[in-house]
Amino acid sequence: MEEVAAVTYVMAAIGVAGVAALLWKALAPQRPHARSVLAPDDDPEFLRGLNGKRQQPNDES
Repeated sequence: MEEVAAVTYVMAAIGVAGVAALLWKALAPQRPHARSVLAPDDDPEFLRGLNGKRQQPNDES
């Protein structure tokens, strides 16, 4: 009978920890998402600028 009580307490502790973790996740203040930094080869504006530079005639000739 003593073993059953110990197992019950352990299972109850695991259950309480699980509920606490879910409540923490649900009620925690939301952090604003940081704007991800794009590498130049992933940035559409940078790539459009390169395409425009390539299409302009060179003045060095």
